[in-house]
Amino acid sequence: MDNTPSTPGKFKMEKGSYFHRPRWQTSLAKLTFWSFVFLGLMFIFFFRTPSIPSPSSLPTDHSRRSLRTYNNFGAAWEKRVRSSARIRSPNGVSVLVTGAAGFVGTHVSAALKRRGDGVLGLDNFNDYYDPSLKRARQALLERTGVFIVEGDINDVDLLKKLFEIVAFTHVMHLAAQAGVRYAMENPGSYVHSNIAGFVNLLEVCKSMNPQPAIVWASSSSVYGLNTKVPFSERDRTDQPASLYAATKKAGEEIAHTYNHIYGLSLTGLRFFTVYGPWGRPDMAYFFFTRDILKGKSIPIFEAANHGTVARDFTYIDDIVRGCLGALDTAEKSTGSGGKKTGPAQLRVFNLGNTSPVPVSELVSILERLLKVKAERNIMKLPRNGDVQFTHANISYAQSEFGYKPKTDLQNGLKKFVQWYINYYSDGKKADQ
Repeated sequence: MDNTPSTPGKFKMEKGSYFHRPRWQTSLAKLTFWSFVFLGLMFIFFFRTPSIPSPSSLPTDHSRRSLRTYNNFGAAWEKRVRSSARIRSPNGVSVLVTGAAGFVGTHVSAALKRRGDGVLGLDNFNDYYDPSLKRARQALLERTGVFIVEGDINDVDLLKKLFEIVAFTHVMHLAAQAGVRYAMENPGSYVHSNIAGFVNLLEVCKSMNPQPAIVWASSSSVYGLNTKVPFSERDRTDQPASLYAATKKAGEEIAHTYNHIYGLSLTGLRFFTVYGPWGRPDMAYFFFTRDILKGKSIPIFEAANHGTVARDFTYIDDIVRGCLGALDTAEKSTGSGGKKTGPAQLRVFNLGNTSPVPVSELVSILERLLKVKAERNIMKLPRNGDVQFTHANISYAQSEFGYKPKTDLQNGLKKFVQWYINYYSDGKKADQ
């Protein structure tokens, strides 16, 4: 989406030319003008809407590439897709994982593959953060037998092709435009991925026979300005503090609609500040580690009246167990070929650690693990979508599939730091 508005120049209308023009010519001219405007808008809507740029602002939009460009459809390609999605355990399922080269997507894909499920990944490899990290995750998954198709969830033809090749029983939808603050720079990317992309995926899934059960990533950000803690799934979520949160809340409403009309089984997961090895460089724990090692100052936000900013940091292995628990307890969709035949399951779960930790304590733990003193820059919490605290009530997930986080922040960060040092000691750049 072009963010540079056109600026029409002012002009001075000459009275003579207007008043001496016959009325029917004026009407005809207006009709002609607005007809061209209407046709232009229709052209833009139908032919240009898919070309909203990805968050990376790449010169070439992944969602508009033809399938042949990045997949080279053919017998060899289809064989890789089928092989990756082949179930290898007696009670296994076949899962399409969107966002498979992402942080959570990589870990979930690997876990599903280890237990014998069929897994096919889908990712557009945008450069919202360092694409080389995503490629490294891709290589990691390929060694386990998981093939990631390079494509966009807005590419309906690609999605249909994948379902034509594999009758997926489940979809683990983790593809999204992440990040709270980036929404102020590139709002269109959030609508493109988190709303339009989700709708495209649901449109394809509703038409399948049988329909897959869908587990998808919502976010703890939907709690927004809620002050009641801990956050429960029954709490209000109509006060988002960021566009990212608003798109995730919209996703929950869209899920309700497709469940109600088409019988899709949908389970939303509200993740709480996920961290760990192979994480996202835009997350505080990640860039704090980088900047502490480089001797750079790090921002420590505090709320009004020197209030503490805290997060319910949740280790990636605990999140993965929650994702698999939700997947294993997901009931079958009840629609067929776009028609609902009965009530379908609709759920939303918190996946957190239930132990909020002040961000200042996070920094102290990193200092001990890195054996480096951090240069702290205390700053007021900006009005850019960040909230003061998050705290998950996980009793619903505990009762439904035994979700119980096992890793505290000290041990989780220890594992992350070990990975970080090993990964970037191999000559990889840590400045992105």
